[in-house]
Order: sequence, then C-alpha cells, then structure tokens
Amino acid sequence: MDVIKVKAVSRTAAVAGAIAGVIREHKHAEVQAIGAGAVNQSIKALILAKNFLDQDGITVVFIPEFVNVEIDGKVRTAIKFIIEPR
Repeated sequence: MDVIKVKAVSRTAAVAGAIAGVIREHKHAEVQAIGAGAVNQSIKALILAKNFLDQDGITVVFIPEFVNVEIDGKVRTAIKFIIEPR
C-alpha cells in the first residue's frame, strides 16, 4: 500500500475519497504532507473521510507523527497521519 501524498493544491474531496477507499479495502491508510498548506488540506480531507466512513459504520482514529523524507537529496520533515479503524 502506498502513502497518500497531499500537496497544498490537492482537492480535499479527492483526497478524502482516496483515504476512505483505502480504509475500506485495506483497513489502514497513511497520509503524508510537507508544509503548512499541505497539512491544512490533509486535516480537512481526514475530517471529510471520517464523515464518509461514519456513514458506513466505520469509526477511525488518526495518529500524527513526524517523518524525515529525502527530496532532491535534501532531508525534509513531513507530517504523516496513520488512519486506522477504532
């Protein structure tokens, strides 16, 4: 399973749909964002995905953590959200 990578310009509804779909299929999802705009879009998508999944009777929790990722030879700090059913 791949990490769902979110950018500041990502469509919230599209990301939320991807999160909900991965949770339904795999019971586990990971969302990664670098930068304030991307984290903002991620949080909005997580809330929307939670609402989608609530309608299906699936309650989820979000676990945030810092991760280091290498981009163009430079190490950057990203925020990763682990999403799992409760």
